[in-house]
Amino acid sequence: MESALVNRAFLAVLFRDLKLGMRHRSEVMNPLLFFLIVVTMFPLGLGPEKTVLQQHAPAIIWVAAVLASSLSLDMMFRSDFEDGSLEQILLSPYPDIILIFAKILAHWLLTSAPLTLFALLLSMFLYLPEVAYFPLLVSMLLGTPILSLVGSVAVALTVGLRGGGMLLVLLILPLYMPVLIFAVAAVNNAMHGMVIQGEFYFLSAMLMLALTLAPFATVAALRIRIG
Repeated sequence: MESALVNRAFLAVLFRDLKLGMRHRSEVMNPLLFFLIVVTMFPLGLGPEKTVLQQHAPAIIWVAAVLASSLSLDMMFRSDFEDGSLEQILLSPYPDIILIFAKILAHWLLTSAPLTLFALLLSMFLYLPEVAYFPLLVSMLLGTPILSLVGSVAVALTVGLRGGGMLLVLLILPLYMPVLIFAVAAVNNAMHGMVIQGEFYFLSAMLMLALTLAPFATVAALRIRIG
């Protein structure tokens, strides 16, 4: 009975955040538009040559994805902090880890999941070979949840701070570097017919580590901020 109540609370927070995200569509669309603008700027700077764009396509897509994900992190807890509902979540009788994880999952579904589909579409614009489509998809599905999980800790530390946006970027970008390195390496290896399992193993390990530790760190940071 208790587990059923926890599940209902998890789903209630998840669907609440999804509904709020759909009502504030500009916050959901801004990262996608930013991603589109960044990706389309590279052909203007590098030139329209197919071989050049194809060679740099994995790095272009992933750098744009990391920047777009960073842009959307602030929406994870900001509105709940401002209206006091975040404090109520932490004081609720349900496990705060579960409820905060529901908010992180909602953020991923609203931002990074559409970003993954966008990345596949724009990869054709950059002449990414077909053999690299599946590795790109897998790298996005493994890497973008890490961005949301790790980013949630930084957001929790900076929520409510004046000028917290710049501090947030400074905190998370160095932490995103391992994901960027292994994800780009996986797609590049696939393009050159090399083995890609090693990179996926590292991304999977980082995802498991983030799933295990990030929600606890996020709750602890939120309790410090709300005090």
